[in-house]
Amino acid sequence: MERHLSIFEKYLTLWVALCIAAGILLGRIAPGVATTLDSLSVYQVSIPIAICLFFMMYPIMVKIDFKDVIRAGKTPKPVLMTLGINWLIKPFTMYLIATLFLGILFRRFLPGMEVIKSGQEVELWRSYISGAILLGIAPCTAMVLMWGYLARGNDGLTLVMVAINSLTMLVLYAPLGGFLLGVNAMPIPWQTILLSVAIYVALPLVAGYFSRRIIIRRRGLEWFQEKFLHVLTPVSIVALLVTLVLLFSLKGGVILGNPLTIFWIAVPLFIQTILIFSLGYFILSRFLRLSYHDAAPASMIGASNHFEVAIATSTMLYGLSSGASLATVVGVLIEVPVMLLLVSICKRTCYLFRECNLDLPRCSKARKKLAGSEV
Repeated sequence: MERHLSIFEKYLTLWVALCIAAGILLGRIAPGVATTLDSLSVYQVSIPIAICLFFMMYPIMVKIDFKDVIRAGKTPKPVLMTLGINWLIKPFTMYLIATLFLGILFRRFLPGMEVIKSGQEVELWRSYISGAILLGIAPCTAMVLMWGYLARGNDGLTLVMVAINSLTMLVLYAPLGGFLLGVNAMPIPWQTILLSVAIYVALPLVAGYFSRRIIIRRRGLEWFQEKFLHVLTPVSIVALLVTLVLLFSLKGGVILGNPLTIFWIAVPLFIQTILIFSLGYFILSRFLRLSYHDAAPASMIGASNHFEVAIATSTMLYGLSSGASLATVVGVLIEVPVMLLLVSICKRTCYLFRECNLDLPRCSKARKKLAGSEV
């Protein structure tokens, strides 16, 4: 059955832009609303934001069948390639690229200081780099399922990597984030980092695992997939959009005072995404002799970011109004158009890989031409 992006997913960039405008307007009309909501906290955890962010994560986690993790051993090469990109390459290239652009090339366009949640004063450009770091260490476990499907990749492999990414984040996200934030000379509240991983990754992961089992046992797999997930699908994005309204209600003054801020942050994020995808798709996948159906999703999983976790962590570490949180939101803004671009690139170049049988005129013509040149 043909599957399409929902109206929330298809126009996510538009919804994000509208939430930016709504948040800025709210900040101008009623500046105390977001501040009051964010002040409702327990041990530095904003209760309204925590609720929104939980509902961002739960719909993602409940879709995962962790039995697929065991099956990953049958195709170890694409799994190992994606894990290597996610944890050995991507976090460090993100730090270097963000530092080059935001800390050096664009630094004079990002003047000023800000006071973060802990009460410490830091340079604004350094805060933006921290947001980029939090994006770089968060491998995607959500919409990459759709990107892999649209590229006609191996859905089974994508599901396996979603499960593995969720599990590895529990172990690697906090120490790697703490290390790179330390290199960036940002304050590192370790207890807050660990607590954010527990609340925004572990809690929805556990809730998703057990509720999935209970629902399937009582109502059956067909009802779970056709009814429950259908209703749940827009919940994650709606929760994200509500969070963004709150975020931009506090950041409106900064954006209006420096409207190019979004652009300066978007440049290194865009370059990082294209670089990581190209490394995985055009170099490592071909070196490992992967089929197209494994190469496409494996490369896009490496390139995309889990912006929900990044937003959650930056909000918890540095505050809803911090530059780090703004940088993670820019990641949301460019995610959909860039990933749709990469889907198009995959489908246009599928002939480069073995075992590609996509029924696309461009690929068929290219394969015939390639076969003729080899004769």
